[in-house]
Amino acid sequence: MQTITRLFDIPYFQQANFPMEKSFVDKRKGEWIAISTDEYISKANALSRALIALGVKANDKIAVISMTNRSEWNILDIAVLQIGAQNVPIYPTISEEDYAYILNHSEATHCFVSCTEVLEKVNSIKSEVPGLKEVYSFDEIKGCKHWTELLAQGEDTRLQDEVESRKAQVKPEDLATLIYTSGTTGRPKGVMLSHDNIVSNVLASKPRVPFNQGATSLSFLPVCHIFERMILYLYQFCGITVYFAEGLDKISDNLKEVKPNVMTVVPRLLEKVYDKIIAKGADLTGIKKKLFFWAVSLGLKFEPYGANGWWYEQKLSLARKLIFSKWQEGLGGNLETMVSGSAALQPRLSRIFGAAGIPVMEGYGLTETSPVISVNDEKNKGWKIGSVGRVIDDVEVKIASDGEILCKGPNVMMGYYKDPEKSAEVLIDGYFHTGDIGEIDQDGFLKITDRKKEMFKTSGGKYVAPQLLENRLKQSRFIEQVMVVGEGEKMPAALIQPNFEFLQEWVKRHNKDLKSHQDMVSDSEVQERIQKEIDNANEQFAKWEKVKSFRLTPDAWSVEGGHLTPTMKLKRKIVKAKYLNLYNDIYGHPDS
Repeated sequence: MQTITRLFDIPYFQQANFPMEKSFVDKRKGEWIAISTDEYISKANALSRALIALGVKANDKIAVISMTNRSEWNILDIAVLQIGAQNVPIYPTISEEDYAYILNHSEATHCFVSCTEVLEKVNSIKSEVPGLKEVYSFDEIKGCKHWTELLAQGEDTRLQDEVESRKAQVKPEDLATLIYTSGTTGRPKGVMLSHDNIVSNVLASKPRVPFNQGATSLSFLPVCHIFERMILYLYQFCGITVYFAEGLDKISDNLKEVKPNVMTVVPRLLEKVYDKIIAKGADLTGIKKKLFFWAVSLGLKFEPYGANGWWYEQKLSLARKLIFSKWQEGLGGNLETMVSGSAALQPRLSRIFGAAGIPVMEGYGLTETSPVISVNDEKNKGWKIGSVGRVIDDVEVKIASDGEILCKGPNVMMGYYKDPEKSAEVLIDGYFHTGDIGEIDQDGFLKITDRKKEMFKTSGGKYVAPQLLENRLKQSRFIEQVMVVGEGEKMPAALIQPNFEFLQEWVKRHNKDLKSHQDMVSDSEVQERIQKEIDNANEQFAKWEKVKSFRLTPDAWSVEGGHLTPTMKLKRKIVKAKYLNLYNDIYGHPDS
């Protein structure tokens, strides 16, 4: 079987062409346990048979909510898809209210959960979801049916003919999954993606990424998001062993144990890794410290393909030997490529990791585009720092008169589930309107300049692109999160969540007795120091764009706190509402 037209064809392709002893590997009770391609498919078929025995029909919706990525997720995914049903992944960190909304809106008949924490949230709203017949767990939890009960039930192979019949009836254009995007405003929208939407994206992304058969990857970005999910299909298609990280808190340990060749990242993670490395460098003394920061300043000037000339490359070679080799060791020692998505990557991070010999290939896309529209490619002179790469094959991008990026191709979603009006707003004449502003340069590289919806006008009639300012401000080690405000106001300003971890060190070094976050953000010296960072960032912006004032928030912005979506995007309306008193203070508005 060579042709892949539906998502469940991918493991069978692996089995036919390069069956693997280690297809997926999970850490269980302190030990890495692998499952082979054959075991993966065998379990998926057993689960398919059990689901049919439960009465699951074609086009039924099966919800899955997992705190961590794991082989069970992928087995369930194939089991659901090959009987013509649909997989509805749900972000574990959203509110119970959103759980109830998605389970009801999708009309999910069954739900699979990873652990006690998720189960408790589902149980708290179960009475509000009358269509939900049963909940199964991946972890063993008292009082909840375990997914292995279904595997045992599916050992009876008499229903396999029915599985094969259902598989044969699934067409490439059929709905495969509903992915609910956590909108920065309003209720989540169910993005309908067909088998062909995602398969076409897997096939078109393959030539762009240096994924070699037999390589090892570490997976930790949430698989409920289409970016990591598509990459997992791509790993399977390329014959790459997938190790599932134990969780974000264990990434550092897992990197050293697994020593991956490739992994996907989000800019926030790279920022944290970079900040930790710099903090370690700052603790060095004498010649070691001088050498460290010489290598960093050299790295920040990095350009691909030796564009800085022979003498720069000589110095870089020395910096790699003396300094950057240790960075590589910290990330496992074998990392050759990182693929970044979901938010804009600061060029300085692209430069420094490129200089360190661990290039980051930045891509661009949305849930609605399955997700990849464009991606950088280290081969074929396809890597340009500050861009999101060239558009992938079979996908067409055009820039509208107002600068909005429009996309057409087999990767564009079928529409929003049960919402023809919202679908019609974004799907016009076959083009998906991304809501992003961008441009294509003379070499065919796409650059994102801002979110159309997030640009605002000051009272002086000048346009401000907040993301550009925010990305520049977040280069400061003092600033963890920032939101630029000022729509309809006389000037731009910023609400800032300091990097409290770094600030604590700074406070210690300056012998200041500031214990709480509130003490820190109220301190005049802290405020003066952050003002310096803002002045520094302001230098590269026009007069009307400069951040003229700011306020610091004492609490950390988080998904749980409602400040951020699960993909770490700012919920601007909510952040503004939470800190309305600070906003009013900036602009001299009376508190309402």
